[in-house]
Amino acid sequence: MKKQKIIVSAIALISLFNLTACGYNRENPSGKVKTTLKVALVPGTGGVNDRSFNQSAWEGLQDWGKENNLKKGRGYNYYQSNSDSEYITNYNSAEQAGYKLLFGIGYSLQDATTIAAKNNPDSNFVIIDSVIKSQKNVASATFADNEAAYLAGVAAAKASKTNKIGFIGGMDSDIVTHFEKGYIAGAKSIKPNIQVKVQYSGTFTDAAKTKTIAAAMYSSGNDVIFQCAGNAGSGAFNEAKSLNNNRKESDKVWLIGVDQDQKYLGKYTSKDGKKSNFVLVSTIKEVGEVVKDISEKTKNNKFPREEVIKYDLKNGGVSLGLDNVTSEIKNSIIQAKEKIVSGKIIVPEK
Repeated sequence: MKKQKIIVSAIALISLFNLTACGYNRENPSGKVKTTLKVALVPGTGGVNDRSFNQSAWEGLQDWGKENNLKKGRGYNYYQSNSDSEYITNYNSAEQAGYKLLFGIGYSLQDATTIAAKNNPDSNFVIIDSVIKSQKNVASATFADNEAAYLAGVAAAKASKTNKIGFIGGMDSDIVTHFEKGYIAGAKSIKPNIQVKVQYSGTFTDAAKTKTIAAAMYSSGNDVIFQCAGNAGSGAFNEAKSLNNNRKESDKVWLIGVDQDQKYLGKYTSKDGKKSNFVLVSTIKEVGEVVKDISEKTKNNKFPREEVIKYDLKNGGVSLGLDNVTSEIKNSIIQAKEKIVSGKIIVPEK
């Protein structure tokens, strides 16, 4: 009889443990899961390690997941596509796996997001960097990229010794054009006669193409280049590093980062043995913060359905990383930012 009681008690303890564990993350037993909402990203083909747009989104989702004591694959995840044709399939796979808030990272997912949202009316979708109208389960998040690019143009014009600067875009699109036009306007506000060489690589993934374009620009005297080419932008970084490794610190060429603070990619050792960095500034698009913001709202039953949310300099949705600017350049940037926020400067998009 005593033996039977011991066995019953042991079973009861095991059952109690299993019930309790349901409310906890088994890989993080000290933290109780704070939400049943499961969130997934479908990034662009550049992947979540593109050191740019997609990576920022993924880092934001990871932060949100950790804040809610979730684990990858159990409360948040991403579904990688090797081509545009896989976007809808990945949306459907995520939805079937129980992910009810799904983010499409980039304008290239607009069509796929529209279709997936119609096919899955009980789930919520967010398109980043584009707009989908009149769908009750879709929210749109856009950015004033032209405003941050304007500040980058101010920095480029002030830093240039040759009065020649460059812009390298990836795919030719409205989004990238916003960067281009803002950059040119900012540069010309400082030096009206500055030359701005513009070229598009036609890709967000082919780093070799971007490297070739950067090499041609630098060799023709453009001593500051703003690259807006996604994962392909790594080619411009490789070219800038190669050139600067063989130059004196005083003769360096500059590169401007995009979407996240890319200063960490600009480290090099000059020909005269000095440790330095060639990233002048970085335009920052707070994609990760947007992912966190909308995920938290949805968790609290406040999904911004059918809303188009604009993130700009005023609300902190875009900003500029002052990576290696002088105090003089910094002051010029601050003054320009104040005028944009106040409305005294209207930055062009086209």
